[in-house]
Amino acid sequence: METSCFADIVKKIYQSRLELFTTKTLRDMAEAIPQATFFSILNRLTSRKVLQKLERDKYLLVGGHVHDFHIANFLYEPSYVSLEAALNFHGVLSQFPYEIASMTPRKPVTKTVDEKTFRYVRIKKPLFWGYDYEKGFLIAQPEKALLDLLYLTSKGLAMVHVDELDISKLDEARFKKYMKKFPPMKGTDIL
Repeated sequence: METSCFADIVKKIYQSRLELFTTKTLRDMAEAIPQATFFSILNRLTSRKVLQKLERDKYLLVGGHVHDFHIANFLYEPSYVSLEAALNFHGVLSQFPYEIASMTPRKPVTKTVDEKTFRYVRIKKPLFWGYDYEKGFLIAQPEKALLDLLYLTSKGLAMVHVDELDISKLDEARFKKYMKKFPPMKGTDIL
């Protein structure tokens, strides 16, 4: 019975067209399978390289084409990719950072998956805005990513290397509009 259940779940995984799964999502696919059987099948899914365990209760479809930013959103919710990673994505910063930083209203954490570092920086709820859903993930608009970085710099938690930024890619009016929503901070007069 377990073999046929395994085959059914594998079929449902591929038919779902999802690439990221929670244990709950997988459990829903398993429907009436007893819990012990389900966890046995889940172990087989990872040992047979159908799924890769990212962390507790979170899995990735092996062979899928999931962007690291989508994984960043999935690992810790709510969050949006920001700071240097978002600035690089938008072409404002040419160098790709060694970690993917995201903003969250929750407590700060750092997670490592496949030698990639995902850092989640706490930002006050009133500042948790200015992001778009792009290519399957939430990412800060370039102006907001820079303001997030400047905000952290003003608190001594980050550094901005203005000479590495191509600020011509920013919308000056949007930057100034967004800046008014932030508390006063030094170093925001770069435009």
